[in-house]
Amino acid sequence: MKKSEQKLIRGQDYFLDIYLDPFNKRARVDDYRGNFDHCLSEAVLSAEEMNAEKLIFKARKEDLIRLVSAGFELEALITKYFSGSDAYFLVKYFKAGRRDSPEWQKEDDIVKNVQHLPSVGPMPNPPAEYEMRRAQLADAPQLAELYKSVFQVYPVPMNSPDYIREVMESDTIFYVYQHNGRIISAASAEINRIYNNAEITDCATLPEHRQFGLMKLLIAGLEKELYQMKIYCTYSIARSLSFGMNAALHQLGYVFGGRLANNCYIFSSLEDMNVWVKNP
Repeated sequence: MKKSEQKLIRGQDYFLDIYLDPFNKRARVDDYRGNFDHCLSEAVLSAEEMNAEKLIFKARKEDLIRLVSAGFELEALITKYFSGSDAYFLVKYFKAGRRDSPEWQKEDDIVKNVQHLPSVGPMPNPPAEYEMRRAQLADAPQLAELYKSVFQVYPVPMNSPDYIREVMESDTIFYVYQHNGRIISAASAEINRIYNNAEITDCATLPEHRQFGLMKLLIAGLEKELYQMKIYCTYSIARSLSFGMNAALHQLGYVFGGRLANNCYIFSSLEDMNVWVKNP
């Protein structure tokens, strides 16, 4: 199978930034400008050429009607994503079964129950032997071991130290908790400096350390550093079946922004993913 590719397509009167993801059998338009009809045609063609089952289009408000007319449907949104303007996740399916989700009602119930929790509460206070810090390039092997232990399957190769070093050098910051010198929990912020937003992602904690609320503290630490960079729009795309991760985001002030059906292979199978958004 081909590796994933961030492809920049420059036509005579348009520009398209599209992510081709053979592993997850999807394509995603991350940015576009110029002649919208040409952007749309090129995006559909690129997705069909790689036999994608799903095409995600991060669209601006003014292009919603055109995309709906072309057979796309709205699944989620991120407020203030484009330097203060909203991003709408419109999706086109090329395979009917890719849209079907047997867990949808259960996932609706999880969101409903999560939203009944207090939106803001006291932060956890883990035992003193847990130390939080920003990760360095030298931590890549330990981080890879952590992700390999937590996830049987992951949308990107986080079990590779080389890949982790690559994303670190491409403006992604990691915060970790270590216990007795071993990294046992981690989260990252993937920074988009063009549009001044960041995705909170790569959240993982070893099962035996999950009772201390470490993830909430890691995300809060990342947010603090992002605010110092003047990046205020943060979002996260969490497994819809994970009550704990969705609850942590809600309690940190994130707002539910929709669900991406059968979005990627994670944990052990193809799963739906919830979008959560936070702006000050």
